[in-house]
Amino acid sequence: MKKLLSFISARWGKEGGYKELLILSFPLILSTSSWTIQHFVDRLFLSRYSVETIAASLPAGMLNSTIINIFAGTTSFVSTFVAQYYGAERLERIGKITWQGIYFSFIGGLVMLSLIPFAHLFFAFAGHPPDIAAYETIYFRILCLGSFPAIASSSIAGFFSGRGYTLPVMWISFLQTAINIVLDYAMIFGKWGFPEMGIAGAAIATIIATFIAFIIYLALFLRSDALYAVKKNFRFDLPLFKRLLHFGLPNSIQWFSDTAGFSLFLLFVGRLGVIPLAATNIAFNINTIAFMPMIGIGMGVSILVGQNLGKNNSSLAEKSTYSGFHITFLYMGLIALFYILFPDTFIKPFIPRVYTGDFTEMYQTAIVLLKFVAFYSIFDTMNIIFASALKGAGDTKYIVKAVTLASVFTLIIPSYVVIVLLKQGIYAAWIIATMYVILLGFIFLFRFLKGSWKKIRVIEVSVIE
Repeated sequence: MKKLLSFISARWGKEGGYKELLILSFPLILSTSSWTIQHFVDRLFLSRYSVETIAASLPAGMLNSTIINIFAGTTSFVSTFVAQYYGAERLERIGKITWQGIYFSFIGGLVMLSLIPFAHLFFAFAGHPPDIAAYETIYFRILCLGSFPAIASSSIAGFFSGRGYTLPVMWISFLQTAINIVLDYAMIFGKWGFPEMGIAGAAIATIIATFIAFIIYLALFLRSDALYAVKKNFRFDLPLFKRLLHFGLPNSIQWFSDTAGFSLFLLFVGRLGVIPLAATNIAFNINTIAFMPMIGIGMGVSILVGQNLGKNNSSLAEKSTYSGFHITFLYMGLIALFYILFPDTFIKPFIPRVYTGDFTEMYQTAIVLLKFVAFYSIFDTMNIIFASALKGAGDTKYIVKAVTLASVFTLIIPSYVVIVLLKQGIYAAWIIATMYVILLGFIFLFRFLKGSWKKIRVIEVSVIE
């Protein structure tokens, strides 16, 4: 124990140590946590509204996120460009790369709007019960209306976070969450003069909050003109746009592959009935509460890796990564222990008051699924931290290959075979999902240890304005 405390003390205040990472990541942790709380409360309210709406919200929401991530994965990669430009002291390029991300957001917004007329086909194909499919269609269509501001906000957030200024991202996320929660309550249940809209109200509340957050982001971005020539560099820059796509699109495809794998997993689970689907939704939502703070640490690792590689200091980038892994492993180990020892604390808030059936089976199923979550979450720390380090360097092509192959051959196909063809139960399906997460964790660990990421740069070797 003394050696451990001595190690922590020695590493705490140094460059690449715990203090530097936590100071940078803490606003990002709160930001991602507030986003999680927003969706948690959204689905908590829906669970109190009806069991059908809580069963429908996660598959429809994940499908929407899956498609949006094709574009948001690219725009969010602006933060890596900003981090490396910032480390290399090429400040005039920072505003320009952010604008390229905003322009790409227009493409994403138009694509999402074009999917609205076909939304019902996705859930009809999934074979979900007609009442749930109808709710899923409503939820998905409304969320599509808020796609552009959601995608564009991720680009402007990268403008701040890539430079290490993470407080604006935190405060805007707090405001967005607060607006969403208040409107959720009013629009789902019909309070304060609003009509009772159920799942449609939940979706409308989300897009209103998203639009407000984007307007604030844009206003702050335009005010940051002195050092970064934001207004001067608003023009479309084809070479830089192509460079963003070159490194950012693989990041998008990785997000898409990972999210698509779990979306299809949920669609397959939906064939098992309302109770397995609702229990799975509850377990995933509980997992998200603990998962998103790790994402905040991962974002901090990615920023520090990018900034240090911009300075050509790969050893410090490596040290920052291991600091992130130590923190998340300890954190997730404690959370996993709470999942096993105190499951009621996490599950009981999801018991729907309006559910007329016997909740016992759903509750017992959720208890078992939470044990799966506790187990795979330990390995998910490797997935998040080492993948984040690779992204900070720009090693996105490897990441997309690894995630796509793993998603198809260890999650999607096995889930289809086990659930649809062999008609096995919910626990067999969750064994597959657990093995997928564990595999990804080791894949990214081994890639990081290989060290080829240290030679990658997303920014130009020389910049001619």
